[in-house]
Amino acid sequence: MDEQRERREGRPAAGGPPWWRQGPPWWRLREESSRRLPWLTTLLLTFFAQVGTRFAAHNQPDRETPDGLARALLLAATLPLLLRHRHPVAVAYTTAAVTVVYLGAGYPYGPVLLAVAVSCFAAVVAGHRYAAWGAVALWWAGQVLVTQVLYRWLPPGGDSAPSWSEELVIALWVVATVAVSELARTRREQWAKERAEREQAARRRADEERLRMARELHDILAHSISVINVQAGVGLALLDSDPEQARTALTTIKAASKEALGEVRHVLDTLRPPTARDPAPRAPAPGLDRLPELVEQARGAGLTVTVTTEGEPAPLPPGADLAAFRIVQEALTNVVRHSGSRQARVRVRHAAGQVTLRVDDDGPATGADAGGSGNGLAGMRERAAALGGTIEAGPRADGGFRVTAVLPTGPASAPAPQEDQ
Repeated sequence: MDEQRERREGRPAAGGPPWWRQGPPWWRLREESSRRLPWLTTLLLTFFAQVGTRFAAHNQPDRETPDGLARALLLAATLPLLLRHRHPVAVAYTTAAVTVVYLGAGYPYGPVLLAVAVSCFAAVVAGHRYAAWGAVALWWAGQVLVTQVLYRWLPPGGDSAPSWSEELVIALWVVATVAVSELARTRREQWAKERAEREQAARRRADEERLRMARELHDILAHSISVINVQAGVGLALLDSDPEQARTALTTIKAASKEALGEVRHVLDTLRPPTARDPAPRAPAPGLDRLPELVEQARGAGLTVTVTTEGEPAPLPPGADLAAFRIVQEALTNVVRHSGSRQARVRVRHAAGQVTLRVDDDGPATGADAGGSGNGLAGMRERAAALGGTIEAGPRADGGFRVTAVLPTGPASAPAPQEDQ
């Protein structure tokens, strides 16, 4: 289910546990605090190098016993790791050079090599791959020079060059260090990319939600304010000559404004998370079952609306039902505001897998923009497009204006009848 959601939202659905797809918590914490110095890990590595070298010396009696110089070189190799996130290249080369000097002084192999691995890891993960490779190659070449060429003149005295099989083991250790570092770098880049995609998807969902709410508020307010505007004009015109009709207009204004406030509150309630006292929206989203209310509101604005239904009505998906209601509402609002006709015809055709809505008026247009200012038509197109439907709106050849919307409601099992002209 999570992978399907990720695909719908444009996010990659990678396999593995969540920490492998998004990065372990300690890694994200390290990224968030990258400006801080890694005191804890550096102190632990320093302590481990000092203590571990003492035990390593017991298993390497042919090497020099660690003394004060050895302790100083171990500190010089591990303490620079404190700056490995800020200056990874310099730390990698410093650690490699100090470690070569440590081995050249004849001190035992052991935890000191961990400092080279950590500095290489930090440099590769930070993006300085070639610099890290160069530091590791410098270290390996240095220790080969010490153990195979300069060992005659360097302590401990009387030792011999190690076999090339031992050098091969060290080379394999170097390759393993670089490989692990490269794997970590690759995963870090993938985590960063996926995190950026998730953030982009979240921003896109937020933008879509804001657009949806803006569209809802536009449709609600445009329709209600159009009714209020018409009725206010009627009330003012008849205030002296026909007070009873003016009272009716004011009553219509009150009802329209009350309904608009209720719908606006319903839309804004979606912004608030549900609570125990109010776990669900107060009312369901409107649908085609509320067409009679639209007809009544239009009649209050002086518009006579005739509704015709064709086909067998079937319950529509909530998204399609709301879009159909808002499209008809916006089309009737545009008739009230922009058409000289006081009559409109709404036809709802149910077919297999789709519903077709057609709203006609006989015009003529009373403004420069026949059928609307453009925002309402754009909103209708966006609603239809979000469901995979289409909107056609424009003047008819015989005058007037027509809006035709086709909204899919499910898999079509039979072709829809042809639209008559």
